Amino acid sequence: MPDAPTGFDFFSAGELPAPTLPAEEVAAIAREHWDLQLRLEPLGSQQDQNFLAHAGADAAAAPIGVVKITNPAFGPTEVAAQEAAAARIAGASPDLRVATTLRDAQGAPRHVRVETSQGVLDVRLLRFLEGGTLTGDAYLSPAVVARLGEIAASSALALADFAHEGLDRVLQWDPRVADRVVALLAPHHPDASRRALVESATADAWAALAPIADALPQQAVHLDLTDDNVVCSREHGLRRPDGMIDFGDVTRSWTVAELAISISSVLHHDGAEPASVLPAVRAFHARRPLSADELAAIWPIVVLRAAVLVVSGEHQVQLDGGENAYAAAGIAREWRIFERATAVPIDVMTAVIAASVQDDATATPEAETGAAGATGGRPGVTRLDVSVFAESVDRGAWLDGAALEERLAAEALDAGASAAWLPRAVPRLTAGAPRSAESAATIPLGVDVWFAEQTRLEASEHLRLDGAVQETDGEWIAPARSRVRARLGRADAPHMVRPEYAAGWLAVTDDPAPMLGLAEPDAPHARPAASGSAAGAASSLLARRDASFAEVQEHYYEAPPQIERGWREHLVGTDGRVYLDMVNNVTPLGHGHPGVADAVSRQLRRLNTNSRFHYAAVVEFSERLAALLPEPLDTVFLVNSGSEAADLAIRVALAATGRRDVVSVLESYHGWTYGSDAVSTSIADNPNALATRPDWVHPIEAPNPYRGRHRGADAARYAPEAAAAIHELAAAGRPPAAFIAETFTGNAGGIPLPDGYLAEVYAAVRAEGGLAIADEVQAGYGRLGEWFWGFEQQGVVPDVVAVAKAMGNGYPLGAVITSREVAARFRTQGYFFSSTGGSPASSVAGLAVLDGYAEEGLQRNAADTGAYLKSLLEELRTRHPLIGTVHGLGLYLGVEFVRDPETLEPATEETAAICDRLLELGIVMQPTGDHQNVLKTKPPLVITRESCDFFVAMLDRVLEEGW
Repeated sequence: MPDAPTGFDFFSAGELPAPTLPAEEVAAIAREHWDLQLRLEPLGSQQDQNFLAHAGADAAAAPIGVVKITNPAFGPTEVAAQEAAAARIAGASPDLRVATTLRDAQGAPRHVRVETSQGVLDVRLLRFLEGGTLTGDAYLSPAVVARLGEIAASSALALADFAHEGLDRVLQWDPRVADRVVALLAPHHPDASRRALVESATADAWAALAPIADALPQQAVHLDLTDDNVVCSREHGLRRPDGMIDFGDVTRSWTVAELAISISSVLHHDGAEPASVLPAVRAFHARRPLSADELAAIWPIVVLRAAVLVVSGEHQVQLDGGENAYAAAGIAREWRIFERATAVPIDVMTAVIAASVQDDATATPEAETGAAGATGGRPGVTRLDVSVFAESVDRGAWLDGAALEERLAAEALDAGASAAWLPRAVPRLTAGAPRSAESAATIPLGVDVWFAEQTRLEASEHLRLDGAVQETDGEWIAPARSRVRARLGRADAPHMVRPEYAAGWLAVTDDPAPMLGLAEPDAPHARPAASGSAAGAASSLLARRDASFAEVQEHYYEAPPQIERGWREHLVGTDGRVYLDMVNNVTPLGHGHPGVADAVSRQLRRLNTNSRFHYAAVVEFSERLAALLPEPLDTVFLVNSGSEAADLAIRVALAATGRRDVVSVLESYHGWTYGSDAVSTSIADNPNALATRPDWVHPIEAPNPYRGRHRGADAARYAPEAAAAIHELAAAGRPPAAFIAETFTGNAGGIPLPDGYLAEVYAAVRAEGGLAIADEVQAGYGRLGEWFWGFEQQGVVPDVVAVAKAMGNGYPLGAVITSREVAARFRTQGYFFSSTGGSPASSVAGLAVLDGYAEEGLQRNAADTGAYLKSLLEELRTRHPLIGTVHGLGLYLGVEFVRDPETLEPATEETAAICDRLLELGIVMQPTGDHQNVLKTKPPLVITRESCDFFVAMLDRVLEEGW
């Protein structure tokens, strides 16, 4: 508790009503004392009075500052301390904008202490910071939250040695006196039930804080660096906190209070929860390291802050007789902060916070993943493995988790085990129902056990048992072969928790396995690895990847989850979290497809060798592939990838024509080999693409009917212009060997070509003796729904087709299909073969994929479900102006974001932020296009309408809540 102050003392000051001067009177003060003609707009404040000041009467004039009338309870010494603190931070932190007092031409501060209609008041003109604050309930991204922590650290560092007699005061917002504030104001709260909750939470928080309070460093602090008082620079719709305002609460308090108060304001925002504040804690700690005591103090102070907000807000509204709209509007927001601050026990959040700043390199993946195996512990006892890495979990059985666990337990007991059990702390694949992003609890705090025979267990005060267990005379009786759930420790501990809170709960509970005779006390699974979480292991693995894997081979997301399992359109991280895969056109049959897996596995056990050997699979696959194409395309080359297919297609054309020039289309991507990269012009993949094309490549304009030079009906002009360019090239003595184009624009955003485009361009290149190459790597294989090949949508037949991706459902497989005549001309280049292209294993993979298409009706699903998904997205567009249009057909869609519907300015940064937010909500999505402003919507073709509903609902939520 602070010593008796020389300045303001909240506990002896009584009521603290805010000033309510008329705007006309404040404007008169500005004219008289500062010689300024101001137009004033009221701004909200809890205890002061603020006006946004414009020069003159021009309604369009930019603000020149903020007029602040300080509450009369605060004297001139305290106001001087506020000004000095602001100046100190501004000088120490040049990267921050600070609302300091403005000065006139002679350098005098625009600050007067003047007699008003409401007594003597301090009136100041403060610097106006453009960009606005984080006020409101919109979602705050981890990056924004981290900036709050950085700003709080900057303030703490700048004020660390700041001293001023005006700091010697006691404010209701100082957490050092929070218990007294609640005791004083809580009786005024009109809701008895809420009042009781606040009083109870305050007592718990104060009990946690009291033992360490004297060890917490103290200094001058801003004490109100909340979302209302942090100003942002805004660029392209994104906010970057970089300024601070309102130094009215500057005082001396615990240093860590600067951080705790800041992060408490995060909690009322859309999508926020206790774990949402962790980026701020890590950012603060990186700049101004927190001691163990300070880490332990953070969440108790957050709870105390929430309690004080609730009782103070209600009290202020009553004091102002309902006249203070700012305070009244904050009631619901403050209660939301309180509810979220108390949603997780204090000691659990304290452990979560401590774990969040520890070194990820200490991760212990063996303990987390269940990699130690499915058996272990005491003799006769079988430890079951349902982790993401579990070999015992086949296909998509984990989607019905309870049934799978029961089956595995029964199998173990049938095999003679005396008990079968699932360990604590190991993330359970079986617990993560698809798309339960914010509610999936995948980490067990206890164990699940099935005893072969009825078993008597000694009752214990700390052991909690659930299930068909009977308690008699100090014993528990567990029925034979029935699931018993056991946890050890706190009564309020759930059996399963979400990964975000696992480190906290594991730190405050114990493993019941040894007590139940299932494992030795020091078994690896019993270690609650606070810093060795699945997230920590993923981060450690990423560091190893960056150290050994070429940097140019990028990965999705800055901090990607570690994905180790998949099924159909679902992906699973090592923490058991399930994601909806909306981007993976490599696996049309979905992840973990049994037909492909079984076929390849059988073949690998028999034979896999290079494709020059004679075996049946390559013949059958080539025949079936050729049969999918129209005449005269009847001859197949097999390779490993789309890049190789595009490269080989170009080489075939060069050999067949004896020429070297190739015409390609801007904004296209064809691959990474020399030849396929040469004709790729997408600057999204290569920012230098347009400047580094070899002289034999001749790009023509992208036929984009949405944002290209010719739009709408005028898009018909692209084809004759492209044809003219080909004729001009031939007339200049460089007739092209080939024209290569995606048959349905891929990287540009899933945009259909204008009707008739390929027919006219193919005719032009053929008229000059060249060949037409169709790049079907992304569009082919039924993704368009109505057509198996993209060129069918254009009503043409190419001379050479390149295809890959979907062919192997993730197994490396690509192909070039052409006519026998064209293929024969390639012999002028000597022999061609691909060691593993067309190998026995790749051939049977290709056959299994074709079987899957036929048996599961994937092309029809692409048509029907794709049309359904597009209709949902089109409806979404009517409600969110950021969606400029929805491109595509079937399950080859692109949602394009623009800032302006007229200029079509691409919303590049917003699209990246939307993808990051979607990942948090359980959806894997990536941007595409040269402007990176299109959602690459190309999920596995097995996707269901239910999954489409979830994707669109989450996208709607992101567009509604912000990013």
